[in-house]
Amino acid sequence: MEGAARVLIVEDDRSVREMTAEYLASRGYVVEKAASSEAMREAIAVRVPDLVLLDLNLPGEDGLSAACHLRERHGVGIIMVTGATDLADRVAGLEAGADDYVAKPFEPRELLARVKSVLRRTRRPIAAEARPAAESPRVRIGRYTLDVAAHRLLGPAGEDIALTPMEFSLLRAFTEHPNQVLDRDRLFRLTRGRDWSPLDRSVDIGVARLRRRIEPDPDRPALIRTVRGTGYRYVPAEVQ
Repeated sequence: MEGAARVLIVEDDRSVREMTAEYLASRGYVVEKAASSEAMREAIAVRVPDLVLLDLNLPGEDGLSAACHLRERHGVGIIMVTGATDLADRVAGLEAGADDYVAKPFEPRELLARVKSVLRRTRRPIAAEARPAAESPRVRIGRYTLDVAAHRLLGPAGEDIALTPMEFSLLRAFTEHPNQVLDRDRLFRLTRGRDWSPLDRSVDIGVARLRRRIEPDPDRPALIRTVRGTGYRYVPAEVQ
């Protein structure tokens, strides 16, 4: 099964863990399981997966703390599993660095669609590092450089600036549509391949995180500007 995406399921409910693992394995994924954040860390120390399906309510260290740990150290995709009505928890998960969320009880086909969507955004092409420089477009964003092929944001001195997959997808969408007003529905389709829900704040959270990384003054954004009542507009630095 070489080349198959590896998914780590972190879930303390054994029945949910086993059911989810069996379903994803039947769809061709290499699945590993962990019942706690501690077990998750042990598994990742052996091999880093492509995606972590992370329950919010874990014994001991909870899912939010585990998500922060993952995001600080690894470029894996993260899907947070929350309660069906816990909007605040979903927002907190996205702010902690999760790329998406799914609510319990979830429909396996919905979970599969979200897994596929996150993996499309987070898995780097196998041959990306071997491409010639001419095939690796780089886009200047103020003092920063977005390396599209390598999924990297480089700082003024060439240092790596950590981005979540959602942040990278948003930044790429903005640079591909300069000076255009993009509403949340359009941004959601560009970054996630599906329609936006008014209750979903992931676009706004992603924009806020990007501003903290690339704007000289995040409180007065010059690169990614808010268009009130509509969405956002990326203004390249050279035409400000």
